[in-house]
Amino acid sequence: MAREQLQVLSVLDSAKTQMYHFTAIVIAGMGFFTDAYDLFAISLVTRLLGRIYYHKDGPKPGTLPPVVASSVTGVALVGTLCGQLFFGWLGDKMGRKRVYGMTLALMVICSFASGLSFGNEAKGVMTTLCFFRFWLGFGIGGDYPLSATIMSEYANKKTRGAFIAAVFAMQGFGILASGIVALIVSASFDHAFNAPSYATDHLGSLVPQADYIWRIILMFGAIPAALTYYWRMKMPETARYTALVAKNAKQAAQDMARVLQVEIDPEEQKVEKLVHDSKNAFGLFSKEFMRRHGLHLLGTTSTWFLLDIAFYSQNLFQKDVLSAIGWIPPAATMSAIGEVYRVAKAQTLIALCSTVPGYWFTVAFIDIFGRFAIQLMGFFFMTVFMFALALPYHHWTLHDNRIGFVVMYSLTFFFANFGPNATTFVVPAEIFPARLRSTCHGISAAAGKAGAIVGAYGFLYAAQSKDPTKTDAGYPTGIGIRYSLILLGVINLLGMLFTFLVPEPKGKSLEELSRENEEEIEPASNNATSRTVPV
Repeated sequence: MAREQLQVLSVLDSAKTQMYHFTAIVIAGMGFFTDAYDLFAISLVTRLLGRIYYHKDGPKPGTLPPVVASSVTGVALVGTLCGQLFFGWLGDKMGRKRVYGMTLALMVICSFASGLSFGNEAKGVMTTLCFFRFWLGFGIGGDYPLSATIMSEYANKKTRGAFIAAVFAMQGFGILASGIVALIVSASFDHAFNAPSYATDHLGSLVPQADYIWRIILMFGAIPAALTYYWRMKMPETARYTALVAKNAKQAAQDMARVLQVEIDPEEQKVEKLVHDSKNAFGLFSKEFMRRHGLHLLGTTSTWFLLDIAFYSQNLFQKDVLSAIGWIPPAATMSAIGEVYRVAKAQTLIALCSTVPGYWFTVAFIDIFGRFAIQLMGFFFMTVFMFALALPYHHWTLHDNRIGFVVMYSLTFFFANFGPNATTFVVPAEIFPARLRSTCHGISAAAGKAGAIVGAYGFLYAAQSKDPTKTDAGYPTGIGIRYSLILLGVINLLGMLFTFLVPEPKGKSLEELSRENEEEIEPASNNATSRTVPV
């Protein structure tokens, strides 16, 4: 039997879209802009780092050794995973707002520090870079559960999906911005120094000033985050946390009355009744949580895990895939600065034409089609395009067909973002109880980052050629690009199957979804909101 909802929450659920909704999107979204910039900018400069710090005279420019390359690329993902678990839990214990400022401050400091180094030798530079990128990732990790939870608890139920997805869509602009900044910086340095290609002059192709390029690109990520710090501190705590977790109905009513400019009854007697209601006091590791939300948590963690294996391996190593089909010229035919420019150009074009539009298609349609349909569709088309690239792979490597490969490859990004990359972020912020919402989102997001780590480390080795003469320096033979793409297609297919464990939150209040407004708990099998497949 459903209990009458607190007025402050029902007002939030039915509120018309107002300026504070868009302000919250900008404040939370700028964090995700920074997150994506920092996580993906590293892929633009790894080849440059190899040329600068691991040069050995030979037919090919220097490259990062396997252990160093995987560490530089993956250490931020490890930090992100740890941050998602820690700050997700802390957000439920201390409140969303108090923890929100901590994560941003950590991101600003470590983003700037990533461009610094102890000494000018390879070991010192790489150790410093990895150290600060771990803590940068730790701060980024906290932004996932907190941004999603804050936006879900601020939004009305009619457009909640679009608002949460809009926060996440800023990630697309972050990826795009990393490419644009790299283009501007590399083009400026190339114009100033105009170095020859490596094949023409091994030493002359790398000017000493190139060392500034990667530092500037990485440090730039601190600027957008710093600009929003003040406004994060000015945001009121969400009414749902204040009323349902902190049990302070009067403060919740005051905060939301100021934001919505309406009179709201604190209804302290209702909150007092909630305090003494043991039916909704279960913990994360209780049998009651497993009965109500166990399959839901399995669905959100498994789909995010599988999605991120494919998504991050594609993003972090797209330069290797595009080099394999000849869209990016061989490294020896370019100078060090010229190579940064070409890699950035490729990433920027793919982001502009497929990644960014995919995110905003989700924003436009998520409250029309629903989360389930978009996630299932996204996984389906990602599977189709992966197999379409992999099975006739030799056909795509031919010079005349490489543009077709890039188009197909871009479509996998489009349907990742108009699909599970957005919905896996949205759903965990909607379906769990308020006192566990940030924690469960953090667990789901951490499962995703575990997938990203598998994708980042695994694809680095798996994508190596089966021919030992064609592998990158220091790497063992792998299964090659073709079979790596087939493997990613299978992973996307599994994502489709696990999507059936995820409920459809469209049009329901957060309390209805989490069943926090029920006085008597019906068996899960008889409750419509517990269905895992939309009807």
